Amino acid sequence: MADIVHRIGIKAPADKVYQALATPQGVASWWSRETAGGSKVGEDLVFTFREDDGSVKGEMRAQIATLDPGKRVAWTITTGPEEWVGTDISFDLSKGEDGMTIVLFAHRKWPEQKDFMAHCSMKWATFLLSLRQLVETGKGKPAPDDLKIDDWN
Repeated sequence: MADIVHRIGIKAPADKVYQALATPQGVASWWSRETAGGSKVGEDLVFTFREDDGSVKGEMRAQIATLDPGKRVAWTITTGPEEWVGTDISFDLSKGEDGMTIVLFAHRKWPEQKDFMAHCSMKWATFLLSLRQLVETGKGKPAPDDLKIDDWN
């Protein structure tokens, strides 16, 4: 098994960061504009990504595993790319210096380390920067307006 882990600081209170992670509207503002679903433990979230022509490029469904206000959000992927199914995504929030909130992101339990995992790791890094931009400025860069990094997006 392999894991993706990133750490980022956001100049905002943990509660504000948490709101961007814990609701479909929040996630739609930094990851995929097409995010729908619930906002309670046990409910599902669906994330849709499209090609330029509007066709579906990819779709993932996650069950919300943990919602600990101001501290932690976690999901388990139930459908999507084969490598994603059964993986766990988490966002752990802690207090940094000067009012900064530290987000420790993890996408754990990948079956093996391959090119697709490397692509996803880089994409997660860009989306975490989008999360920071959203929380700090009010405007993120969710897909389809995200930073393109290679020929897979």
